[in-house]
Amino acid sequence: MMEKYITQFSAYLFWDVNKDDLDMEKHSRYIIKRVLEYGMLQDWNIVKQYYGITRIVEEAKGFRELDPRALAYLSAISQTPKEQFKCYTYQRLNPQHWN
Repeated sequence: MMEKYITQFSAYLFWDVNKDDLDMEKHSRYIIKRVLEYGMLQDWNIVKQYYGITRIVEEAKGFRELDPRALAYLSAISQTPKEQFKCYTYQRLNPQHWN
C-alpha cells in the first residue's frame, strides 16, 4: 500500500535515492522535509493524506533546517507558532553571515 503513495510523487523529488527503497514509515522525516521544501501541490496532498497535518507538524518541529516559506506555510495552516519549531529557534540563534 505504501508503494502506491511513493509512486505518485513527482519524479524529480527523490532524484538522489532509489524510490523503491523508500518506506513511508521509516523515512517519514526525509519524505516530509523533501515535500515541504521541493514538492508541488500534488506532492503535498499525498503527504497530507498519508500522514495528516498533526504528524507532519510533529515531525517538522524537530527539523534543524527548513525553508522559511515552508515553515511559514506549515505554521499558518496548522496554527502552530513558529517558535515551536526547532528550525526557527536554531536559525535565530545562529545567524549566517552570507544570508
